[in-house]
Amino acid sequence: MTLHRGHHFTQVPGPTNIPERVLNAMNRQAVDFSRPDSLAMLEGLYPDLKSVFRIEAGQVFIYAANGHGGWEAAISNVLAPGDRVLVPETGQFGRGWAEAAKALGVEVEFLEGDWHRAPDPAALAERLERDRERAIKAVMLVQIDTASSVNSDVAAFRAALDAVGHPALFMVDAIAALGAVDLRQGEWGVDVAVAASQKALMLPPGLAFVGASEKALDAARANPRERYYWDWTRRLEREHYRWFCGTPALQLIFGLREVLDMIAEEGLEAGHRRHARLAEAVRRAVAAWSEGGALAFNVPEPVERANTVTTIRAPEAVGGEAIRRYCRDHFEVSLGGGLGRLSETTFRIGHMGYLNPPMILGTLGALEASLKALNVPCGDGGLAAVTDWLAKTAPSPD
Repeated sequence: MTLHRGHHFTQVPGPTNIPERVLNAMNRQAVDFSRPDSLAMLEGLYPDLKSVFRIEAGQVFIYAANGHGGWEAAISNVLAPGDRVLVPETGQFGRGWAEAAKALGVEVEFLEGDWHRAPDPAALAERLERDRERAIKAVMLVQIDTASSVNSDVAAFRAALDAVGHPALFMVDAIAALGAVDLRQGEWGVDVAVAASQKALMLPPGLAFVGASEKALDAARANPRERYYWDWTRRLEREHYRWFCGTPALQLIFGLREVLDMIAEEGLEAGHRRHARLAEAVRRAVAAWSEGGALAFNVPEPVERANTVTTIRAPEAVGGEAIRRYCRDHFEVSLGGGLGRLSETTFRIGHMGYLNPPMILGTLGALEASLKALNVPCGDGGLAAVTDWLAKTAPSPD
């Protein structure tokens, strides 16, 4: 029997690592959430969440749900059966959000795309220009598709909507983005933004968040669809138990309070810079390994690669699953598997949330050792490229 020592590294793109102080914050008995101090804590969550979403007007809602629940909350509030939406294709999760809309009776039209490229805002503008009757009620964009690691330019899509003067709601899945990369919901005119706890927000799965603009809130008030648990109008009532449609997920809420404090302490933009630096470290390793001819980025264009997850194309003779299995079983590092049409050909490195350079170095070192053990041509420059980058971008000595 193999005896393992030390921590197992979990570098999948969700669930991510949970800080010890967040675990400690959740490790408590249940409380009466109607007490004045509990109500003050609950009320304080909302302005702090709005600062993370970067939305001043409108409201952020908290659900006991995962990201798929966040999808359904967003769709059911602003879209009615028979409404038409336009979905730029980004990967498995763009497809998944569209399937959630279809299940709720919404008619979905895809802007067909390539799971290796970011969607084109110009294609959106061209399609909306042809929508003379304004039949399209919403555009549903995934900011970072966790399966493909495609990064979409949210601000450019907003500009495309504005360029043709189309009134469609702009809805963004920011599940693999919020807290790690820039999202300016108010400034960029995002009407609905969806996020979840288990990504860059450093919590266990179980909370979903939806940011709604005033335009989206108006659409929800006018929406004839019957809904109960997801309903925004109920959650805007003054009674505290309405905010969560019943009892809140208190232990997760205590953890959320700690996470929001940690984000404020680091600074939201400083957190974005940390993610960008560590993502580039991963990309430099992958670029060096790719010189061996066996590995490649799933997203060839550098500007279209995400800062929270990197999807890597594996050699056909070995396969991504064999690389993942070896890395997990022999080096105690869990990586993400391929999803959807990429399931047989890729594996993924998650790099978001509670993460620092030693964790990245350990992950990449274990992966390089696994590649060599499996005789995957990868050269010897991966870790050198990473350490050079981290040294180059380290703070200057005092």
